[in-house]
Amino acid sequence: MRNLLTVLSFVLFATHANALSVSDLSNAEASGGLKEALIQGAGKAVSQLSAADGFFGNKEVKIPLPATMKKAEKAMRMFGMGKQADDLVLKMNRAAEAAVPEAKALLVDSVKKMSVDDAKTILTGGNDSATQYFKKTTSVAMGEKFLPIVKKATEDVQLAQQYNKFAATGSKYGLVGKDQANLEQYVTQKTLDGVYLMMAKEELAIRQDPIGQGSNLLKKVFGAIGK
Repeated sequence: MRNLLTVLSFVLFATHANALSVSDLSNAEASGGLKEALIQGAGKAVSQLSAADGFFGNKEVKIPLPATMKKAEKAMRMFGMGKQADDLVLKMNRAAEAAVPEAKALLVDSVKKMSVDDAKTILTGGNDSATQYFKKTTSVAMGEKFLPIVKKATEDVQLAQQYNKFAATGSKYGLVGKDQANLEQYVTQKTLDGVYLMMAKEELAIRQDPIGQGSNLLKKVFGAIGK
């Protein structure tokens, strides 16, 4: 942890002569401030996305039909089958909203397991360095948690079943990409993308305005670094 405080000292000295001195921070404060920030950001992101219309009502993360269905969608609408397409889009986004709460425990556990080197990278890295850390440490486990929930939410949708049959055949001949070869996998990946996008937004907000986060510890750590 001494190395972490040394890095923080350098950053504070180099960026602003009047910035908070790292000597004012104990080891517990330095690590605690970072972890508090990450847990806070994770909680907000999960809460927003798991709410009603957290995906469906948010243009930034709303899950559309796979690109391979776009032509079919146009034809369906021409023949009065637009409601089926709309129902599938709604189901996919509701599946994402139902799956997202599983993310919180994984994100918090990732914070608890953070190494000193990870902390250095996050504190002195880019605006999304914490989000990149989460992607590296949680994406596989999170996907495994999301997938069965997504499957359950879409299993009774006839159009989803039809898509899977078509996509499975198309993928054999290279006509459908691996990321769209199965509707459940597609929705799971889009759900992951949504989580990390919102995490990045929360991380940026904390870095830009630590004072507005209502925590003296965050003000000390991220407020000093931001100067």
